[in-house]
Amino acid sequence: MIPGVLSRRQFSDLDEQQILALAISAEEDDARIYRTYAEKLRSDFPGTAAIFEGMAAEEDEHRRLLIEMHKARFGETIPLIRREHVAGFYHRRPVWLMENLGIDRIRDEAATMENDARRFYEMAAQRTTDANTRKLLGDLAMVEAHHEEKADQLEKDILDSEGREHEDRAAHRKFVLTYVQPGLAGLMDGSVSTLAPIFAAAFATGNTWSTFLVGLAASIGAGISMGFTEAVSDDGQISGRGSPIKRGIACGVMTTVGGLGHALPYLIPHFWTATTIAMILVVIELWAIAWIQNKYMETPFIRAAMQVVLGGSLVFAAGIIIGNA
Repeated sequence: MIPGVLSRRQFSDLDEQQILALAISAEEDDARIYRTYAEKLRSDFPGTAAIFEGMAAEEDEHRRLLIEMHKARFGETIPLIRREHVAGFYHRRPVWLMENLGIDRIRDEAATMENDARRFYEMAAQRTTDANTRKLLGDLAMVEAHHEEKADQLEKDILDSEGREHEDRAAHRKFVLTYVQPGLAGLMDGSVSTLAPIFAAAFATGNTWSTFLVGLAASIGAGISMGFTEAVSDDGQISGRGSPIKRGIACGVMTTVGGLGHALPYLIPHFWTATTIAMILVVIELWAIAWIQNKYMETPFIRAAMQVVLGGSLVFAAGIIIGNA
């Protein structure tokens, strides 16, 4: 067992003063988290940032009321007790784990924070036999429920339909720049650039296993190269394209997937069966790329199809010609 776990106290062992102190520290922590969210979102999502500032102010007010209650009942000295000191108490994610989450995920996390606190206090009140402690826990549950209502009202007051639409567009743009654009570039490179070596190897050797190895090496090599290139080409600070690590992973993975799509059929021992399936997959890959360009990059479908399919066909033909030379 971990010493830190053994040293935690059970909630049932806490007295009313300690429960109140725990509530005070929880309100203080949540206010800090909301202000961190607001700071992170202020430049791109000012409306949502204002909502989190309002929620942090609400947490401050609840903390002040809880401190006044403690002073009235137990005096000035508040025991030092935090979430991590109590076994089974709800926990918050470290803020740095939330830094790269999207706007909707952060909103959901905030809702979860309030729901966790409310449910905990309600269940704790049901398990408590002492009348005064039961009432205290019930009051805290009502406070948390009020937080949820206040958050909903703040969203209605601050983030109208036009503001929400603006933030949704900004979130979509960031998603496209961070994931779709580098992923699409990788998929195009992996699908098209590996056509020539894979089909050249296939028609030159007539050996499906050798062809698969060539395809595997070409796909993984291209994925590593494209991933590193994307990651070091732009740190995202000025361009707003997001985390270079995320972009590099998206680009590298999709490059590898693009190449493996028509390399994997060569695990089939029969040459023409494997080659026919690989050709069908090439057609599907190229049309899928054209569809993604049309949906996310707003490229006219006909133009995207002509670019991708024509380019892929030329590379495909080059591979067959070289393989039969």
